[in-house]
Amino acid sequence: MHIISFVTQKGGSGKTTLVIHCAVAAMQTGARVLLLDLDEQATAEAWYQDRESNTPQLIKIGATDLEKALEAANTKKYDWVLIDTPGRDEPGQAAAIRHSHLCVIPCRPSPADMKATPTTVETIKRLGKAAAFVLTQTPPRSYRIKEAEQGLGVLGMVCPIHIVMRNAYQDAQGAGLGVTEFEPEGKAAAEIRALWEWIGNKVGKVRYAKETNLA
Repeated sequence: MHIISFVTQKGGSGKTTLVIHCAVAAMQTGARVLLLDLDEQATAEAWYQDRESNTPQLIKIGATDLEKALEAANTKKYDWVLIDTPGRDEPGQAAAIRHSHLCVIPCRPSPADMKATPTTVETIKRLGKAAAFVLTQTPPRSYRIKEAEQGLGVLGMVCPIHIVMRNAYQDAQGAGLGVTEFEPEGKAAAEIRALWEWIGNKVGKVRYAKETNLA
């Protein structure tokens, strides 16, 4: 079972949007996927309530229930567990990071968002976990993207797949769908599939390195 936490301490970064659409993309590959919502805003849970399908399954839990939920997920043989963490530095966020094989850090290419990232990175490094930045809500083309990549690259790994600001993400979410279900042939769907493939490959490399004592 692979565990990924989506972590940031900056509101409006698109964290929950990434979790939802990645969970659906993972499910569509045939994997068994569980989404754990630790965020008090419960945006992911609201999406799940609007959804006609009961997969990927979502459970709303508190930080103290995380370990028990992960044990149950392992027993039920889930392939992937995606965790939507609280949007601030609190026990729930640290607990999710501690149990994760990879931490995904969504970040918009703006000075305010980038200034908010070091604290998150410090927590992840302190707990000895692998992490990758994903640029979200980006313009289709802008010098800001390259500047953001360079700036974040000083702090850690940056995913080469960018999530462009597109209406399809919010429209799909409002309909209780993943964007790969809402517009399967659209540009947003292609971005999410590419992102999920990249994340899956990265998790595989991280776990292999750990298991062979190379990390």
